[in-house]
Amino acid sequence: MDAVKECLRNFPKEARELYLNDTVPYLDGPLSPLQFYRDWIGPNKPCIIHNAFSDWPALSKWNPTYLREKVGSKVISVAVTPNGYADAVNGDRFVMPEERQTTFSSLLDIIEGKVKCSGVFYVQKQCSNLTEELPELTGDVQTHIPWMSEALGKQPDAVNFWLGEESAVTSMHKDHYENLYCVISGQKEFILLPPTDRPFIPYELYQPATYRQKEDGNFEIVDEEDSTKVPWIPLDPLNPDYDRYPSYRLAKPLLCTVKAGEMLYLPSLWFHHVRQSHGCIAVNFWYDMEYDIKYNYFQLVESLTNAVGSL
Repeated sequence: MDAVKECLRNFPKEARELYLNDTVPYLDGPLSPLQFYRDWIGPNKPCIIHNAFSDWPALSKWNPTYLREKVGSKVISVAVTPNGYADAVNGDRFVMPEERQTTFSSLLDIIEGKVKCSGVFYVQKQCSNLTEELPELTGDVQTHIPWMSEALGKQPDAVNFWLGEESAVTSMHKDHYENLYCVISGQKEFILLPPTDRPFIPYELYQPATYRQKEDGNFEIVDEEDSTKVPWIPLDPLNPDYDRYPSYRLAKPLLCTVKAGEMLYLPSLWFHHVRQSHGCIAVNFWYDMEYDIKYNYFQLVESLTNAVGSL
């Protein structure tokens, strides 16, 4: 067991020495599909791309006045939480947001401070909500990224629209998608960890639950009945508890800020934590990852990490 622990400690170090960057590199523009696959998708490395969607009308059009005119009366799904943390650990629970239906104009009233509400509001419905709930806006963007679709030989599984308050935070997690994250206005702050740092990232099992706002404005946590426990990362990378999770000291997070007009390529299986400026608007494209040998290797590392426990 000690030998396995030593291998798991050295495995991420070797990855950093061999191919990972110390920072997230910037590209001046999109590459050809083949070159992008060779340089970034295949090696599973993130980058920030300038001028990748400079021709989108959304960059100049998507302000509150335009959005009110275009989709103000549309009813959309909004995640509401007491503290800005949706899909996150709270005590001994994994708590999901209250999903509320409201008009786009009502949401803008809250974000612009015209209406005071308890709770933190975030449009984060990850089911291709741009094309499903706001198809009127698709003419201002692309519904896929042609060079990425060609590189991967597929269309995106989902195109998501994001808009929320500054207090809305996405807790640390990973996705099984190749992610192109496009910031339209404002900025997003990412904390990234490569899949090879999995031995240093803690997971625990939690009872799933949901926030529900009561008539007095306070929130309660309601357990999801007859549900299995959810594995989730309890650690907050903004304030890591090294006493409880000492192995996280060995992790090497990358910090990057994605500004308006920039696109982040976030590779599959990379752990990420996200914050944003108030009223930030973004669109992201989820392309399903290939479940190839890379996925098998990750599953092996994850299984070994779970088997040995703390390093």
